Amino acid sequence: MTVSVLVVDDQELMRMGLSMVLGAQADLEVVGEAADGASALSAVERLRPDVVLMDVRMPGLDGVRATERITADHPDVRVVVMTTFDLDEHALGALRAGASGFLLKDTPPEDLVSAIRSVAAGDAVVSPRVTRRLLSNLIAEPPAEPRPSPEIDSLTDREREVLLLIAAGKSNAEIAAGLVLSEATVKTHVGRVLAKLGLRDRVQAVVLAYERGLVRPGA
Repeated sequence: MTVSVLVVDDQELMRMGLSMVLGAQADLEVVGEAADGASALSAVERLRPDVVLMDVRMPGLDGVRATERITADHPDVRVVVMTTFDLDEHALGALRAGASGFLLKDTPPEDLVSAIRSVAAGDAVVSPRVTRRLLSNLIAEPPAEPRPSPEIDSLTDREREVLLLIAAGKSNAEIAAGLVLSEATVKTHVGRVLAKLGLRDRVQAVVLAYERGLVRPGA
């Protein structure tokens, strides 16, 4: 299947560069570009892309608010936010708004392509170098003790263990190796965790784990 991508960035050269990198792939198609959040909303309505590659800082309607609108109105459209800084508080807002990943603008082309494919396949881009550091630094004062949550209490011991490993930025393969399970079994556990917690993907699981105090910054 060909993955359709909408590129959103207020810098024309950045849009051109991203479009060239993605368009060079046989399984990716750049179906449109937008220079701001408002234009992105219109383009999503018109083009219905599989993935939106979204700049965070833009004039007018920024990437955070645009991401929130897109994920609310079009649940099947996945959003990957991009920013210059890995400690950008706006990027955290985008993750909370439903983005499926977070990339730096200096991400190597091969990693960008891989991220788009992963997100289109229903996974999420959760990089220890980026997402864990972002959350660890921005959530500076987590609860002293984990906050009670009926949803989290509904998890089995194994599912809770998987949630903590997701929050640590571990991939399915790494979780499988650590727990001595097959990747298929881990994938099943991840799916159950997301379903019980009412979460869209792994990124939101990471955010929830930090916000509930299950994982401490720097841990």
